[in-house]
Amino acid sequence: ARGFSLPLQRPADCGDARYFDISRLACGPCGAHQRQSAGGSSCECQPGYRMVSSKSGSSINCEKCPENMTGVTQDGWNCITCPKGLTSEGKCKCLNNEILVERSIDGVLLDEALCIRCNGSEQSFSASDASGNRCVRCEQTFINVSKSCECGSPNILAGGLCFSASESLPPKGVATVRFGQLGITLTSAWFLKNLQSSASACWLYSNLTACQALGNMCVMNMNSLSSSSTDACGLFQYIYVNTARLGTAHSIAFWRHNLPWLYYGDQPGLASQVLEANHFPTIFSFKGTDKDVKLQFIAASFDAAGNFLKWQNLEGGLLQLCPDTQTKLNAAYAFGTTYQQSCKISVSKILLDFANPIFYDLFLEYNGDNGQQYLWAVPVLNLNLQYSEMFVNQGSNMNNWLLTRRFFLVDTLSGKENDLGKLPRVIRIASKITISIRLVSHTQRGIIYPPLLTIAYKDVLVQNPETQSVMVSFSVNYEMNQSDAQIQTDIALGVLGGLAVLWSLLKTAGWKRRTGSSIIDLQTILKFLLFYAGDLANVFFIVTVGTGIYWLVFFKAQQFVSVLLPLPSQEEAFVTYIACAFSLKALQFLQLLVSQLTIDIFFIDWERPKGKVLKAVEGEGVIKSAAAPVSIWRTYFIANEWNEIQTVRKINPLFQVLAVLFFLEVVGFSNLALMDSSSSLSRSSESYIAPWSRILRFGVSASLWLAIAFLQMIFFSVFYERFVEDKISQFVDLCCMSNISVFLLSHSCFGYYIHGRSVHGHADTNMEEMNMNLKREAENLCSQRGLLPNTDCQTFQISISRKMRLHYDRIHETLTRKRGPARLLDSSANIFEQSTRAYNTMNKFLSSFIDHVHKEMDYIVKDKLLLERILGMEFMEPIEKSIFYNDEGHSFSDVLYYGNEATLLVFDILFFSIVDLGSQSFVLAAILTYLQQEIFRFIRNTLGRKNLASKTLVDERFLI
Repeated sequence: ARGFSLPLQRPADCGDARYFDISRLACGPCGAHQRQSAGGSSCECQPGYRMVSSKSGSSINCEKCPENMTGVTQDGWNCITCPKGLTSEGKCKCLNNEILVERSIDGVLLDEALCIRCNGSEQSFSASDASGNRCVRCEQTFINVSKSCECGSPNILAGGLCFSASESLPPKGVATVRFGQLGITLTSAWFLKNLQSSASACWLYSNLTACQALGNMCVMNMNSLSSSSTDACGLFQYIYVNTARLGTAHSIAFWRHNLPWLYYGDQPGLASQVLEANHFPTIFSFKGTDKDVKLQFIAASFDAAGNFLKWQNLEGGLLQLCPDTQTKLNAAYAFGTTYQQSCKISVSKILLDFANPIFYDLFLEYNGDNGQQYLWAVPVLNLNLQYSEMFVNQGSNMNNWLLTRRFFLVDTLSGKENDLGKLPRVIRIASKITISIRLVSHTQRGIIYPPLLTIAYKDVLVQNPETQSVMVSFSVNYEMNQSDAQIQTDIALGVLGGLAVLWSLLKTAGWKRRTGSSIIDLQTILKFLLFYAGDLANVFFIVTVGTGIYWLVFFKAQQFVSVLLPLPSQEEAFVTYIACAFSLKALQFLQLLVSQLTIDIFFIDWERPKGKVLKAVEGEGVIKSAAAPVSIWRTYFIANEWNEIQTVRKINPLFQVLAVLFFLEVVGFSNLALMDSSSSLSRSSESYIAPWSRILRFGVSASLWLAIAFLQMIFFSVFYERFVEDKISQFVDLCCMSNISVFLLSHSCFGYYIHGRSVHGHADTNMEEMNMNLKREAENLCSQRGLLPNTDCQTFQISISRKMRLHYDRIHETLTRKRGPARLLDSSANIFEQSTRAYNTMNKFLSSFIDHVHKEMDYIVKDKLLLERILGMEFMEPIEKSIFYNDEGHSFSDVLYYGNEATLLVFDILFFSIVDLGSQSFVLAAILTYLQQEIFRFIRNTLGRKNLASKTLVDERFLI
């Protein structure tokens, strides 16, 4: 690298005796009697020396002039006598209003230069031009005022113009510009030179260019004024107020004839009238001709001196400071497409590209009924304006706004204090430009209010342009009055929320009945709040899904525009509803998880010993006959099957996540969530990609989740569970073939019963007998499987009496070794024996209970009333006898994932949506959703296995 390096040198580093060699990019020495030229890239002769030869760069030769000819001609090649002295450059100089002549009319060099005075008499009215090389006609105001080219006292000279002292001139202007963000007030060189002359020429002569220049200086001062100030805006207002006799332009009250239109007027509440009193006379649509689907903005442009430049169309990026492709820049004006662009721009580039400020008057073009093209003036809301305490261009209250018309993008002129050719001390940049399009309420034909241009400027103190940068943004927003939608949402939330309270009260009443308690205590209140949390989460979910689908369908499918999407700031309430739904649903899900992990369950083994066996009595040394032991493997087998179906769902969670992600990212449904009018599922890489709408993202993703889940449920219920595998029904069949019933208690006095008693009397048999039993059952050669004779109903909801529950608890306490003598024994063998005895006692008690042995704890079997099924509660209280309700739908799955698919599905959707709204990434949301599914499934399996082992005395090591 050292072999290809060179030192960095700039022209300013070379000094007076050296020049910058553009071929070597380094400084080189100048010759004798030479110095660096003004450009820095060559040498020139010192004063008093003339050039003999020149080959550019340092290849020049200089020769000293003789004593009698000390001056050098303007071109530097000859020596000449100067009659009126020399400049610092060694050239001849002349007095004011004189021109320098060094050669005769035929080009012969004179021995002595001549200083010829221009004739300012009435016959010629001539004066020297700015370069002092020729005489030209002097400015007309000099002639009008003094009948000469002199503006002597008492006449007033201002900005190169001459004004009579006898004329009524506007007040003397203050040539200052305030940069409020920096707290700096500068005396502007541009204002100092042009303010008073522009105001006077505009006032006295109605000079159009001078009036425009004065208006531009007011705009550079942020249209701000106070009653005591005579700054640019004060002078403009002085002229505006005192020229009412001139009339208005185009019958617009705020547009004075000969003056630029800067303000809409300072009457309170005028802004709301301007923006809402009239409709824009054009109908817009999402699908139609170019003029129907595009906003045709056009701007009249002026330079700082007030000269009209041209009409300019906004397409092509006129107002967009950030560079981009032409296609993406033009997308800003496609109707219905929310446009956002932001970037950082270096101050050095701004100074280079915007050396001279351009001022714009913005209009929206449309066609009249007669085919004539018309312009609608677009008002400007300048957030930096400081007019008076009455008007504050901040906030949403239009009555406090003062609308203006003219604006600029970059001002590099007013911040120059001295030499207009030097860098400005301060520049002002339009850091944020927003065009707001508002739809007329209740329109069905795409009618809009007049657009509003909102602009915010940033003051930048220029210190190091190469390292300084400014963040700028440009956006086009579409909005409509969302108050009706918000009211409807609030009504829906209020009504459904009230119904949720009633539903939660019914649930609480049912829960109290099932727990066998009638006292309203703190636990009851907490349970009500948990029920209400789940129901209120469903209310929020229904409202948000309905809202998302509404905006998705009605916004994307419309042709003539009747609705527009809420702005990001208007989506906050919607996002809050989703967050509330997720929080409440998470609380309900955790409560569901806890309740499923604490259920009471026992497997009733109906198998009886077949024959007797000889058994040695421990400690006695004798052998006695005893009943043959019943195999425990059937119980272990059923326990394993129950363990496996604990987290079985009605859908495939992995397929659900992958399918949703496939349709969103691969098929392109995610493009429906863009804030544009297109309903296409694909976007070109070269086209502009609009920002995301959080409402549409939720609407699209939630719709896909629900649709795919619904299709999965149909597939599993109609096809898969009928022809391939139905694990819930198969578990009931397996219980019957294993001769084992399942006794479940999800509440103190409520639960489920699966009658698995074999119709063949026993199930612990060989393969031949098992096949024979199945054949007999298939040929209806044996009784039916139901609990009652001649019935097939094997599953029941059970409501047990308080007495039955107390008896169950007494045995259960010994079974789980929570108290009693087994806890005090150290021997593991004794503990096992005690637990085995408790298991046998529970098995015997429950089997005898099912067989109606305990008349004081008997039960009846009945059907549930329709209203009981709808409300999910029981009207009859089991005081004397327990009640077994016939169940045709395997409702015992309520203690499994399978019976709570709706809760799980809504929780997954809300979790997915919360992650997506926070990250704006469907992929990340899908990954995290699947991870949380697996984590909670692992927790449910692990803790459910422990609860199963604890309640049924099945060793956890056999649960695989």
